[in-house]
Amino acid sequence: MAEAHSAVAFSFSITHEGWDINYDQEVLNLVWQSGLRSWKKRIARARNGIRNGVFPAHIQSLWLITAIAIGLHFTGHNVPFNLVNKVILYVPNHSTNWQIGSCFIAGLIVWLSICFSMRYTLKLLLMYKGWMYESRAPGSKISFTTKAWSVAVKILSSWNTPGLYSFQGSLPRLPVPSVHNTMTRYLRSVRPLLNDEDYIRMEKLAMEFKSTIGKKLQRYLELKSWWSTNYVSDWWEEYVYLRGRSPLMVNSNFYATDAIFQHLTNNQAARAGMIVHLLLAFRRMIERQELQPIMVQNMIPLCSWQYERAFNTVRVPGLETDKIIHYKDSNHIVVLHKGCYYKVVIYFKGRLLRPCEIQIQIEEILKSKQTPLPGEQQLAALTAWKRSNWAEIRNQYFCRGVNRVSLQLIESAAFVLSLDEEPYEFNMDQPELLDKFGRILLHGNGCNRWFDKSFTVCIGTNGRVGFNAEHTWADAPVMGHTWESVFIDEIGKYDENGNCRGTPEFSPPLPSRLNWDLTLILPKIQEAVIDATNLLNDVDLKIFVHDSYGKGFMKKSKLSPDAYIQMALQLAYYRDAKKFSLTYEASMTRLFKEGRTETVRPCTIESSAWVKAMDDPNFKASDRVTLLKKACDQHQLGYQDAMCGQGIDRHLFCLYVVSKYLEVDSPFLNEVLSEPWRLSTSQTPHGQTPKMDLKKHPNCISAGGGFGPVADDGYGVSYIIAGENLIFFHISAKKSSGVTSATRLAKNINKALADVRQMFEEHEKATQPN
Repeated sequence: MAEAHSAVAFSFSITHEGWDINYDQEVLNLVWQSGLRSWKKRIARARNGIRNGVFPAHIQSLWLITAIAIGLHFTGHNVPFNLVNKVILYVPNHSTNWQIGSCFIAGLIVWLSICFSMRYTLKLLLMYKGWMYESRAPGSKISFTTKAWSVAVKILSSWNTPGLYSFQGSLPRLPVPSVHNTMTRYLRSVRPLLNDEDYIRMEKLAMEFKSTIGKKLQRYLELKSWWSTNYVSDWWEEYVYLRGRSPLMVNSNFYATDAIFQHLTNNQAARAGMIVHLLLAFRRMIERQELQPIMVQNMIPLCSWQYERAFNTVRVPGLETDKIIHYKDSNHIVVLHKGCYYKVVIYFKGRLLRPCEIQIQIEEILKSKQTPLPGEQQLAALTAWKRSNWAEIRNQYFCRGVNRVSLQLIESAAFVLSLDEEPYEFNMDQPELLDKFGRILLHGNGCNRWFDKSFTVCIGTNGRVGFNAEHTWADAPVMGHTWESVFIDEIGKYDENGNCRGTPEFSPPLPSRLNWDLTLILPKIQEAVIDATNLLNDVDLKIFVHDSYGKGFMKKSKLSPDAYIQMALQLAYYRDAKKFSLTYEASMTRLFKEGRTETVRPCTIESSAWVKAMDDPNFKASDRVTLLKKACDQHQLGYQDAMCGQGIDRHLFCLYVVSKYLEVDSPFLNEVLSEPWRLSTSQTPHGQTPKMDLKKHPNCISAGGGFGPVADDGYGVSYIIAGENLIFFHISAKKSSGVTSATRLAKNINKALADVRQMFEEHEKATQPN
């Protein structure tokens, strides 16, 4: 009760002597500042909404057009369509003021017409995807259509400086592919995976689906595409993520590491203070829409929708389906250290705290002698448990009292910061250290990450940093963009002692402990700990550093680096599993409004032919090179189709969802959607921020990140092309599988990359004149 009384800012009582008013000036000031900040944000959002609504036109151009209308009217000239005189017919009189008002209304009509004409012209231009299929290699010719299109797009997109969401109204909708095209692409993609008998059976199922219920399902899907912003994204979020009942840890959440070649400070508190400040500064840029949208080739915008939920977001468990809750604002973070949870206020006296001020708060936590309450140290294991189990516990024991208050503080926090009690180490001569680094970030000890939050920042005792992110709210490139910005902005921000530069203006608010009453659920928490421990102990993670060569040699070979690596992965997997398997590569569809991802299928007829040729001594190096180039070209075509909304798997997924709604059974869709992805791959992008200059700061690049395997008997492979001669592979599998080994696959990838290089060298020797 003492805490409740201290939180009261204002109270009064009536006595025989009159009114007795008591108030806490400091608390009232905090309330005032919070309300003022909230109204400033509302005004800024309204202003940005107007600016985005008329983009690419300028708001200021309204006054110019109004001035022209006034000038034309009072000099006896007609405004276009005689608008002023038509408006004057409806005003009370013809006084000068009413005439000026009529000129303004006429100018507004003309201005809005121009704005929306520009906006929809840009939208029509962005529907064109022919540029995607034209070669951008030096010396290649670009068609006249694409040249004219690019000039028009550059003029309109550079007419005004865009905010983060300025292009959202101009982005086209994701198109629905035809059933015929999807069937054709699908059958081609599974040909190397099936023998003749199975392929004929699958072909029969596909043709039967196409000629029967496929047409009906397609009509419903087309209707949804006209009505909704994106016909895939809402169903993908709900059925792939929110309805999943498996633990988030390992199965859904992903991680990313530090810029491991750039160790700016060993001070845990200083690094924490700087990272927290820079992340919140990035959040402010998102809120103010000062962050520039990512532009492909500096002119084609990507959808920025996913940034909205980067901060102040949590995935709340449900009995049957979870839900994503995004809070409009949050002035605190939650810090987890030695099993204790702390609320840390990061806005004080009307501004964001400086890094040196946040460092003071973190130091208070690090030197605290407080011990966890019963069950508190293992509490986060509930977020690593099966979703339905966690939902039951949450609904029963976190709906009232101190548990509800503390849980609300965690879920409404900007993000969670975990101050670990061990160093995150890296040494090129000790690769096992990087494996441990990855495991710490992927799952920790199962109890020191709040897996429901949009992301948890993790900091080791030596100042190394990483994050664990929930996947529902966005895809990895959004967190990658955030992470890059933090790394580049923290350069030069520490003094010679490793502390944050700057002098605190005042003593920041002290961290406050969160209180819990967990006595009744201690047995359930222990169950969650046991399940989480079993799950994380089953993870087989290997981070493989390939430094023999990188994208420099790949480009010299005139091949796309991504296609090159995907073909090497096909060769490595074939040697590992002695067979081909369905392979997933994530591509993005952010060229369309609210686009997320699409699947590219790297295992193709061409890639399998090349893989077999690599281990067949009857093939010459020149033959193998020809086959590899064909395989890479086919892979590039598949990637381009996916980015242009002509992929296979999202279309089939949505057709399947429609069939379930209509209670229509489809043997074809049932079989397609049950096929396991035994090799799931993804490339971690970098260079998403224009501030990233690797020539100036070559060490300012993350080692990338990874995720758990999608199939119990499969692999998860994430890679980042970190430089001309450096690639990081994050390979995951399950120890219980019995048929997979992350270390073995890493060796096969290394050998595959070496064999491909040797193939090109042999080919070059053979083609050189004697």
